[in-house]
Amino acid sequence: MGSVTGIGGKWNRREAFFGFYSFTVPPSVYQVDLADAGGRRDAGATIGRDRANVEGGEEANPGATVGATLKPSLWDKVDAPGINPADYEVQQVWFTSKDGTKVPMFVFHKKGLELNGRNPTLLTGYGGFNISETPSFVPGRYVWLEHGGVFAVANLRGGAEFGEDWHRAGMLDKKQNVFDDFISAAEFLIADKITDKDHLAIQGGSNGGLLMGAAFTQRPDLFRAVVCQVPLLDMLRYQNFQIAKLWIPEYGTAEDPKQFDWLYAYSPYHHVKPGTEYPAIMFMTADTDTRVDPMHAKKMAALMQAEAANGQSRERPILLRIEPKAGHGAGKPITKQIEEGTDIYSFLFWQLGVKE
Repeated sequence: MGSVTGIGGKWNRREAFFGFYSFTVPPSVYQVDLADAGGRRDAGATIGRDRANVEGGEEANPGATVGATLKPSLWDKVDAPGINPADYEVQQVWFTSKDGTKVPMFVFHKKGLELNGRNPTLLTGYGGFNISETPSFVPGRYVWLEHGGVFAVANLRGGAEFGEDWHRAGMLDKKQNVFDDFISAAEFLIADKITDKDHLAIQGGSNGGLLMGAAFTQRPDLFRAVVCQVPLLDMLRYQNFQIAKLWIPEYGTAEDPKQFDWLYAYSPYHHVKPGTEYPAIMFMTADTDTRVDPMHAKKMAALMQAEAANGQSRERPILLRIEPKAGHGAGKPITKQIEEGTDIYSFLFWQLGVKE
């Protein structure tokens, strides 16, 4: 299972190119010789639509001879020394959300790992803005996998995995569906004897940071640790900061009385309850983020730290990490990525008891 990207070529050339990557395969570029399909497109010919077998999938091939099969060849790739795809196992599972909707999820771990119901597990999701969570190659994840961890990606409503209807089922007044999907994904991982509440962590950023906030305020008992990155958390005031007015079509605005009701119903900042023991949380932001204002993470951390003496144990701290001279995340240099990843995995290893 993987992702195909960047299909292209020139109209007057016989070759086409496409990109491919997966959880275990680093970014690669494949070349296809269209002449190998048999026959050529003439100036006045009708363009047909054949389907060609590409890495186990199928891609449309305009102008190919009917019944032809295209065989791509590797043109270039990113090297990933020490990572052997054969050492890892990826599967797609389906779980049932609160309203009965079937939702898919990728589960990724080292081959031969004993799933004993206590495996340290990191669940991620996004669920918004018509963005699909497809398989991707992230080298830092292998730190987690090599220490016996399980990685899971839930394909929540709000994304583009199944078209615009799937997106609309997770936006505006239906945003709670996204949170229900994510909570159901966590419950599935526990029911399927992959992990338990003491060994389950969650991570998400930006709109996924909002997802984290909704998840741990609605179900604080379900997770041991949370990494909440560059999040939206005050959904009654979000539109007043930075470029957030652009997101009103996705979330709505509290300036509209009807929309106020559904935003308040899940706004994480407004649902912190005194006396509740929350998971250990690391809020992460950057002091010059011009997309999601750092005020969200700062005020949420301050509120929760103020309540820490009333129900929050020292073993589950509320932390705030502020990256200086950085923004929302795009274009971050490798040195900062390494420092950030080190802090994230150190926090998760500590909280989930990973020692080897």
